[in-house]
Amino acid sequence: MLEWIDFSHSMHEGRGQCRRLFHGRGHAYPGLEHINIDWLPPVALITLYREEEETTLRELAATLLAQLPDCRSVQAQYRCRPRAPYELLGGESITELVVDEAGLQYRLRLGETQNSGLFLDMRNGRDWVRRHAAGKSVLNLFAYTCAFSVAALAGGAERVVNIDVSKAALSRGRENHRLNGQDLGRVVFEGVDIFKSFSRLRKHGPYELLICDPPSLQKGSVNIRRDYPKLLRRLPEWMSPAGQLLLCLNSPDLDEQFLLDAVTEECPHCRFVERLPNPEVFKEAVPGRGLKVLLFEYEE
Repeated sequence: MLEWIDFSHSMHEGRGQCRRLFHGRGHAYPGLEHINIDWLPPVALITLYREEEETTLRELAATLLAQLPDCRSVQAQYRCRPRAPYELLGGESITELVVDEAGLQYRLRLGETQNSGLFLDMRNGRDWVRRHAAGKSVLNLFAYTCAFSVAALAGGAERVVNIDVSKAALSRGRENHRLNGQDLGRVVFEGVDIFKSFSRLRKHGPYELLICDPPSLQKGSVNIRRDYPKLLRRLPEWMSPAGQLLLCLNSPDLDEQFLLDAVTEECPHCRFVERLPNPEVFKEAVPGRGLKVLLFEYEE
């Protein structure tokens, strides 16, 4: 079933860079909707959203080890099982590594939590921030491990305020900044519930760039359909005139029109500028079901 997938291009194009190799989750490849494959040098990670035959997985692992010359480990993560466990399919057992994306370093941990520490579909968003952050005060909501913050400082941001309810994730964010030799004196880490800390966000402002990349659903914390409007109506308290907003949405059940309508309703001073494209490998059979990254400008 998987024999036609060719990974040999990785031998020639940026093989030292982390990236997605195959995106079945976009439903563009019939019969393979349950499989994603990521290259996290030196690890090839197969993510499964339903069970796959053991023989098939072993054959795929052998193919990856053969076609990726720097590959030292092939692992599977079973998102279809409780707690999303990992399994070593071939090579070495590697659970912690540092990957490179566009010259920036990020520490990943495999098997510790469901997510490794870097969302590969957001690569173009991080690149945009790096190119547009110079001299700006940046607010990074739902910062997770602070990849946007690393990109902003690499692009010359004056200061970045990272907000996330998980202090453990922000601690990993500090590690990422240190990995890149960045000045932590220009970074603020606030381990708080955003929806209970609006005054603290205002205290650090105003901001010339706001990044909002919320989880679609976080039990007991975030319901994006309900909560995105709560954030949007606060924007006039936080933003500088002509400030930019990178608003992200990663729910397959909500298209970009949901976000456009919510902005119009809650903060009509925001002008839509453009939608950033996702990396080419993230093909979607139904447009709008994958990641949406929309750029707005705040006009007071």
